[in-house]
Amino acid sequence: MEALLKHLIDITCQRDHALLDSSVASALHELVGAKQVRVHELFRFRDELFVRPRVWIQDGEVVSVEDSLTADHSGEAISKYPTLVDSIKDRKTCVEETSAAGDHILWLPVWLNDKVSTCIEVINSAPYSGETLHMIEGIMCVYRNYQNILDYSERDSLTGLLNRKTFDEKFSKLLASSSSDVTPGNQEDRRHHNTDGIGQWLAVVDIDHFKRVNDQFGHLYGDEVLILVANLLRSSFRSQDRVFRFGGEEFVVLLRSTTLEQARHIFERFRANVEKHEFPQVGKVTVSVGFASISNESPVVILGHADQALYYAKENGRNRVCHYDELVSSGLLHSEVSNDEVEFF
Repeated sequence: MEALLKHLIDITCQRDHALLDSSVASALHELVGAKQVRVHELFRFRDELFVRPRVWIQDGEVVSVEDSLTADHSGEAISKYPTLVDSIKDRKTCVEETSAAGDHILWLPVWLNDKVSTCIEVINSAPYSGETLHMIEGIMCVYRNYQNILDYSERDSLTGLLNRKTFDEKFSKLLASSSSDVTPGNQEDRRHHNTDGIGQWLAVVDIDHFKRVNDQFGHLYGDEVLILVANLLRSSFRSQDRVFRFGGEEFVVLLRSTTLEQARHIFERFRANVEKHEFPQVGKVTVSVGFASISNESPVVILGHADQALYYAKENGRNRVCHYDELVSSGLLHSEVSNDEVEFF
C-alpha cells in the first residue's frame, strides 16, 4: 500500500505529458513486476492507424523518446497488433493476450472524449491476478484523469496539437539543451556551419491560400483542412519532435537532433505529403515552410529567422521549403541582429 501511494502521489504531481507517461510506466513496472511497460501514442496517416512508443523500460529504467533521440520510432501499423485493434473496436479499456513466447500482454487503451490517442502495453511472465488487475484499473483511472487535465491546458482544442502557450516551455527546454555544449569559441561556428553536425531546428508552417478555402468552401471545411494538416504533421515527424498550432493556419515544428540535410528531407517529405493528399471537397492543398537552426540566439531571433524564411517561400511561389541561413548566404535575404531583435532590410 505504501508503494502504491508513493506512485499515485508521483503521478498526480506531474504537470507535463512526458513526465506523466514516465510516472505511470514506473508505477506499473514496479507494482506489477512487469518485464516491460510501453506507453504508445496512436496516430493516423492516410486513413491507416499507426502506433509508436513514447516511453518504455530499458535496463530496469524508464526511458522516453526525449532521452533516446537516436532511436528510430517512426511507428508501426496498428494492424500488426490485432488484439489491440479488437480492444479499440470493442471500446474496451483492458484486454489480455498470451504471446507466442508465453508472455502475458495487457493492452490498456486510454479513452479521452470518446477517442484513443494513447495506449499502454504491459508485458509479464505470469498471468495477472484479479487483485493486480484491480490495482492497474485504479492507476489507469488516475492517469486518464490527469492526462485529460493536461490535454485541456496544453493542447489546441480543434487539432489536438500542442498549443501556443505550451510552445514557450518546450522551446525553452530545447534551447537550453541545444546551448549546453556551446562555448564562446564555437558559438559562431555552430550558428553558421550546422551542415555537417547534429543540430536542432525550428520550422514555421503556413497553409497556402487558406483564406480562399474558408471563403470558397466555408469554415467547416476550413476546420477540416486544419485537422487533416495536423494529422499529416503528426505522421510526418518523429515522436521526439514537437508540433504546435500557433493559431489560424500557422504551425510550428521543433525538430530535434538531426543534420541539415536530414532536416531539409523531413520538411520536404511533409510538404510533399500535404501536396499529394486529397482533401474532401477542397481538393488540393499546399503548405509553405521556413526553417532555421536553433542556435545560442534568443527565442525571438530564432523564430524571426524561420518566419522570414517562410515569408520568402510564400513570396516566391509557395509550396516550398526555405532555409534561413541558405537564403542569407546566397544573398536572397539580408539581416541585421541587434539587442535580441531581428531587423530585415
